[in-house]
Amino acid sequence: MNLPATPLSSDLAAPLAAIDMGSNSFRLEIAHMPRGQYKRLEYLKETVRLGAGLDAEGMLTEAAMQRGLDCLARFAKRLNGFPAVRVRAVATQTLREARNRNAFLERAKETLGFPIEVISGREEARLIFAGVARMQPSNLPRLVIDIGGRSTEMILGKGRKPQRAESFQVGSVSLSLRFFPEGKFTADAFRAAQVAAGAELEEALTLFKPALWQEALGSSGTVGAVAQILAASGVTDGRITQAALRWCIEQALAAGSMDKLKLPGLKEDRRAVVGGGLCILYTLLTQFGIEELLPAKGALRQGVIFDLIERLEAESAAALGLTALDMRDASVAGLQQRFSVDLQQAGRVQAVAEALHRQLLPRTDGERRRELHWAAALHEIGMMVSHHDHHRHSAYLLAHVDAAGFSQDQLKRLGDLALGQRGGLRKLDGLLDDESLLWQLLSLRLASIKCHARSTVNPLAMRLSRQGRRVQLTLPKGWAAEHPRTHFLLQEEALAWGRSGVLELTIA
Repeated sequence: MNLPATPLSSDLAAPLAAIDMGSNSFRLEIAHMPRGQYKRLEYLKETVRLGAGLDAEGMLTEAAMQRGLDCLARFAKRLNGFPAVRVRAVATQTLREARNRNAFLERAKETLGFPIEVISGREEARLIFAGVARMQPSNLPRLVIDIGGRSTEMILGKGRKPQRAESFQVGSVSLSLRFFPEGKFTADAFRAAQVAAGAELEEALTLFKPALWQEALGSSGTVGAVAQILAASGVTDGRITQAALRWCIEQALAAGSMDKLKLPGLKEDRRAVVGGGLCILYTLLTQFGIEELLPAKGALRQGVIFDLIERLEAESAAALGLTALDMRDASVAGLQQRFSVDLQQAGRVQAVAEALHRQLLPRTDGERRRELHWAAALHEIGMMVSHHDHHRHSAYLLAHVDAAGFSQDQLKRLGDLALGQRGGLRKLDGLLDDESLLWQLLSLRLASIKCHARSTVNPLAMRLSRQGRRVQLTLPKGWAAEHPRTHFLLQEEALAWGRSGVLELTIA
């Protein structure tokens, strides 16, 4: 039976859904938070092996894409009736790597019926820690490890606060494909795989040394699969030790191949990647001095749900005129500080841009308005590089920076707004077919012009009205004579939009 659709409201205990599009498996978690307690309602997992579908050119094969689409179609049926604000889908390392990811994502979004965010490795790590910290609370400094199909995340934190989060491009799928391509287990292959894993992880030795944490937890598939094997075989109670991993490797060598490996607790969907997973685990425990690794209760999908709850709480608070920040607000403030942004100027541009945007789109959704708020806050971060062409520097920084809470796609969108804040519009060819981006950009450009003198302004001095893509800018009587330079820039702006053919801007 489908869960009832629930509109965004103060009822934050209604069901939420998280989709984790991993390199090995796709997962769907449906949960809610009655009286602040996390309660899973349903969990679906399918082995998709998306990461195994990357060819030598870094392109996803059609077969791999189709496996992903088929899984998402089944997830979509289960999510029928869910409002978009209560669903969040994230994609990880394989889609960070795939050169043709956009082609796949277009089909995937249409199949699923909800947006899909490609998140950075550090953002993935942050969300993993959020899931573990909430599902398995502790005040001890802890190391959390998540071995995925094509990446391994390591997080150092205490309580709910991650202090350091990194992602490394080595995973159970990629290592198994490289060193056990025909499913054969040999001592030479295990040694070579461990050396390769160690080389990728070596740079983390100082960052995550044993002196910095008191307990080590392993999240998600690989750790869970090995823990089940050890418990079912009576080797340990599920905790992972170096001796226990040596036992597992000995069993693999004795079997000679993954097809012949018969271990209690070994699920069929883990068989093809167990070799790579064991090598990464053994390397981690030996290199980082981990005496025992305990399976964690939380994972990425729970972290996504907790993060989504924070966003809904922030929107609900804003609707009531209250202040509640989600992680992205904190990230924006941190970026402003790091790049020495002129906060007064950013605030002026924010106020004017948001006032104009409300006039253009009185009923737009809160997320688009918040994007404009963040873009205005960060539109000048490129000034740290150079005043000349600072909009281009801002666009590059935003598109490539790690910012907690943001997906790579949303950062790219902020970068596009920063790029388009001034100058010609040809550089945005194709992007302005997106109407929501178009009105955000027009608002930001006009706000930048109005605030160009970097002095106090009246955010309501300009009025916009529109019919379709015909926009009229109305100025107070006598304003143009009092502000001839700004009026000149506005006239130039109208000409720029006219040359673009995207919209008609007239000044009254």
